[in-house]
Amino acid sequence: MQALWMLLASAMFAVMGSFVKLAAEHGASMPQIVLFRGLPSVVLLLIYARAQGLSFVPAAWMPHVWRNLTGVSSMWLGFFAIAGLPLATATSLSYTAPLFIAGWILFKGAARRDPVCIAAVFFGFLGVLAVLRPSITIEQILPAVLGLCSGALAAVAMMQIREIGRLGEPEWRTVLFFSIVATTSSFVGIAMGSWSWSDWIGWIALFSIGASGLLGQLALTRAYGLGSALLNAALQYSTIIFAALIGIGFWGERIDDLALFGGICIICAGLMSVWRTISVPSPDQTTHESAAFRLPSETDKDPSR
Repeated sequence: MQALWMLLASAMFAVMGSFVKLAAEHGASMPQIVLFRGLPSVVLLLIYARAQGLSFVPAAWMPHVWRNLTGVSSMWLGFFAIAGLPLATATSLSYTAPLFIAGWILFKGAARRDPVCIAAVFFGFLGVLAVLRPSITIEQILPAVLGLCSGALAAVAMMQIREIGRLGEPEWRTVLFFSIVATTSSFVGIAMGSWSWSDWIGWIALFSIGASGLLGQLALTRAYGLGSALLNAALQYSTIIFAALIGIGFWGERIDDLALFGGICIICAGLMSVWRTISVPSPDQTTHESAAFRLPSETDKDPSR
């Protein structure tokens, strides 16, 4: 049952990405897309918190500030990447956050002698290179760079979420603050004139972004409540496979052999990182670096969604 919930979550996030792409193709502006992604979570979490009589005051504000600045920026850049790249390519780039964390740890020296960590970083970024060339065109270079920047910022957001977790913050409050900041940022974009009256397909896609994203988050939370984090972490990479199938089926996207090899490298590198951080924890796991490298929880999984 746990595997089914996790596969459902992965499928829903892939479907959400496809609706982001569809909405952009049918005239919706990026602020509209972000608005429809964030607003449903704000409404539901506010209702939940009020019904339970929960406090909205966090233990500390600054970790939330940094988490939301990086996480919301990552989401914007990731959506731009989805709009301008094949769906499978954009999804693969969005799953590079653990590789940036591992690379940062190696640079800091916390895991310099760990061969598994080194191999994960090597295979991960080899996969990124394979995905990017020759599978993208010159016009897609900017969206690809934005996708990589999205992964890098998501890595920073993951580390901030770990700091928030150590403060004892409940997950609902972390997600609520993120959704509020995301929705507010969309209002700023709309106020600057980024509102577009797209066709009926675009509007259906916009509403579907919120619905599929919310279903994905609920299924993800349910999966992590049932058992093995290692199994969930392995199955989360099925999002790339679902995105590839959707891209082939609805957009006629072709995945060349080199891009396929790159996607496999990214998946294997992510699984190596997960195995290393869960099955073989480092002796200095209480440090900030090792805590950041541990497997994220359900609220960490998708800091940009």
